Amino acid sequence: MGASYGNAGLLAQWAIAPVTSPSLWREAPKYLLDPNSPLFMKWSYFPRLLPWLGKFLSHATDAATRRIVASQIPLICDAVDQHKSLVRGTDLEGWVSDSKFSYAYKSKAHFDADAYTWGLKKSAGFEPTLVTGGAVQECEPILGPAVQCLAVLEGQGHIVNPGQYITELTKYFTKKGGKFIQAEVRDLHKIDGRISHIETDKGSFECSRAVITAGIWSKDLMKKIGLKVPLEAERGYHVIFENPSEIPRNPMMIAAGKFAVNPMDIGLRCAGTVELGDHHAGPSAAPIKLLMRHAKEVFPNLTYSGTQEWMGFRPSTPDSLPLIGELGNSGIYTGFGHQHIGLTAGPKTGRLIAQMIDGNTPNIDMSPYAPERYVV
Repeated sequence: MGASYGNAGLLAQWAIAPVTSPSLWREAPKYLLDPNSPLFMKWSYFPRLLPWLGKFLSHATDAATRRIVASQIPLICDAVDQHKSLVRGTDLEGWVSDSKFSYAYKSKAHFDADAYTWGLKKSAGFEPTLVTGGAVQECEPILGPAVQCLAVLEGQGHIVNPGQYITELTKYFTKKGGKFIQAEVRDLHKIDGRISHIETDKGSFECSRAVITAGIWSKDLMKKIGLKVPLEAERGYHVIFENPSEIPRNPMMIAAGKFAVNPMDIGLRCAGTVELGDHHAGPSAAPIKLLMRHAKEVFPNLTYSGTQEWMGFRPSTPDSLPLIGELGNSGIYTGFGHQHIGLTAGPKTGRLIAQMIDGNTPNIDMSPYAPERYVV
């Protein structure tokens, strides 16, 4: 409910390029000063954010970007197949939907300005078909004249309702004999360096293995075992337009506002923006206003009966890669820090951790995700 519940629902297997592209040094100050930009800052938190921000910006180089992309590819580029495999043969198959995915630009020139990122995507096999001019509205009638270029990727997918999808997965798990306990973790205890039991507000649970995969709150859980992880929140927002008068044929990304659009069974969800700040602080009004303003610009004829608003936290590491693996020989495994791709990478992350717990060696290089790179 606090993590993937309100995200865009995209299986973003094309989202291999990190925020820390080489142009970030030039763009970030401009974004922070522009009221129409999708980047916001909780300035009261800025002093505490500085150490993380310095490490984050150190990766805004071509070499670091390409290294991150190379590590993202095996983790997410088969995400649609991974989700389908997870639910195959169950009554959950309907939650995973095939679709195209389009990046919507103001013009072909704006697409061309994204050449660096598209070059990275091409290296992973994602090469778009361009639609320009009046053909844009033929392809996606919901779009107004503000969008004059679509970069369309075939063979993609999305989740039609992320919150309900996770709920149904939990129901299936319990139906098959699993036990789901919702509790507040108060401490993790070790004996001779290995996990022995977890203390919660609903009692103590003995275990020989534990997996910490709680999104941004993993940072708080790691503190309980004396480890400080450089994890910060990229706070994201969504607006759901209820009973929309029209919906796009396929999910899309509005490039100018850096937000995703996904037609869901609960309405039209517009999700995105980045607000750097504390994960214990409440929502801000400006990101929601920005989403509404951009939506009105690109969907000029859209009407709806009401809206729902939400804020969530993307757990971000300085190098934009998650922590997946065992902490030494403690029996404690990590599976967090996926930044913008938590839902996308969920099934693959679960498979990798399960393989490690079973004593099997995953068939991909796990060193880029090793938790030891941040916790010693």
